This record gives sequence, structure tokens and C-alpha cells, in this order.
Amino acid sequence: MTVGIVAQRDNDRAMALASELTDRLHAVGEAVVVDQTTGAALTDHEAWEAAKPDSQPVREMRDCDLVVSIGGDGTFLYAARGAGSTPLMGVNLGEVGFLNALAPEEAVETVVAEVEHIQKTGSARTRAMPRLRATGPDWELSPALNEVVVQGGHRGHGGGGTLEIRVDGVLYTSGHADGVLVATPTGSTAYNLSEGGPLVHPDVAGLVVTGMAQDEGMPPLVVDTDSDVTVTLTDAERGVVVSDGRVRKEITPPARVTLSRASEPIRLAGPPLDFFTALGKLG
Repeated sequence: MTVGIVAQRDNDRAMALASELTDRLHAVGEAVVVDQTTGAALTDHEAWEAAKPDSQPVREMRDCDLVVSIGGDGTFLYAARGAGSTPLMGVNLGEVGFLNALAPEEAVETVVAEVEHIQKTGSARTRAMPRLRATGPDWELSPALNEVVVQGGHRGHGGGGTLEIRVDGVLYTSGHADGVLVATPTGSTAYNLSEGGPLVHPDVAGLVVTGMAQDEGMPPLVVDTDSDVTVTLTDAERGVVVSDGRVRKEITPPARVTLSRASEPIRLAGPPLDFFTALGKLG
């Protein structure tokens, strides 16, 4: 089997842990690949002992049996975009770590134990986390684990536009706003929270619809995970759709964007997140 490792760039602690984990996996006879950034950084890293593993683009890690992300939530989201349906395990080197539940001091033994489980049973122990799909008339963004934002060309004065929100074809609200944010329960603790949206427990099957600096209109709304949310942007020179803060699509108003649950969830491996303990770190 093959284990993929994605480590946070410019983080010596992440690189040292990636090196230690690679050594251990090689010792038990497993193949290891790292993303290209990690591979380049490990070449000269002082902690490096084992033979250098193969490196490849993150998007090719969907062919691995397990992918391990080492760093903060940003590193996890980066790894998730490439992992597809491959089981993903997150090691938390950040302050909060809503996506990375594994402590660094437990990482090596926990990953090796999961590898041994896959060897014995043929599959990893995982739980599914929904992702969002944003589509237009002739385009589709890569699925988002946290949120998708539909907004005018920029935030603030002179930005935004008129945004109409429909849920399964039924009008919910419309009016001028900087944008609309639709989040999964996983993403409710991220950008959604900073825009005044509600916290949603990860076991709740829902999507959060939150207006961004809206002049007036309805409050944030939680809808069923299987709902289709349609956002129409008008009265703006340009607009943009952003998936997980990284993947962007420029749109020309009037434009309609449909947001729905992606067919392929993230399969999260490793220990479950202690949601309320993580919340306590937000203060």
C-alpha cells in the first residue's frame, strides 16, 4: 500500500514529523509519497534519515491508500482537494485544528496503527464529511469542504451587488450585500462564523446560508444537506465564486450559481474531533 504525506510549507516541525513518519512507514515495508513542496523541503532537512520518497502533485494522491496532512486547517484543505475519496488523516500543528484531530505526539503510532488495520481488513476506519459543489451554466469548481462564497467583485464600499437566494427553487431572500456564503457544518467554524453565521455541530446534516454585509434581509439559514441553494447576482460589474478560499471562478452578472452537496465526501480517518474542546480555543 502507499501512504501520501502533505506537510505544511515553511514549518520545520511539520517537516521533521513528515521525516519521522516516512522512516517509520519504510521500516514496516510501506511505500510513501509526498507532495512536491514537501519533497523539495525534505531534501536538505536535518531530520532526514531514510531514502527520499517519491514526490508527486497533490491531485495524484487520490491513488494512495491513506493521505496524512501535517499542519493547520489550510494544509488539510490543500490535501483534501487532491485526496478525493482517499481516507485523509490530519495532524494538528495549529492553534485550533477543527479539521486536524490528531496530536503530533500521537501521530506516528496512530498512522502506523491505521496502516496495519488497512493491511488486515482492506479498508480504513473513516467517517464521511460532506462537501459543496458550485456550478454555473458551463463550469464547475472543485468541491469545497468548508464553504463556497458568491460575491461581487470586491468587499466593502462600491462592491457587492443584488443577490437573490432560492432554496430548492423557492425564494428565501434578496437584496444588496457583499455576497452570500454557503457552508457545511465543518465550515461553520471558519469564514461563516466571522460573517455572523451560526456554529453547527459536525453531526448535524445541514448547510448554512449566510448573507455577507447585507443591507437588509433574512438572518442566516440552515437547510437540509440535500437542498439546492441557487444564488443569482445582478447589479454588479463583475463577480466571483470562491471555493474554500482558494479556488476562484470569475463570473459576469447577471449570473446564477447553484450550490449543492457534492457526490464525493471527504473520508476522514483517525480519532474523532473533540468539537467542544476545539471551540474553547476560539476564545
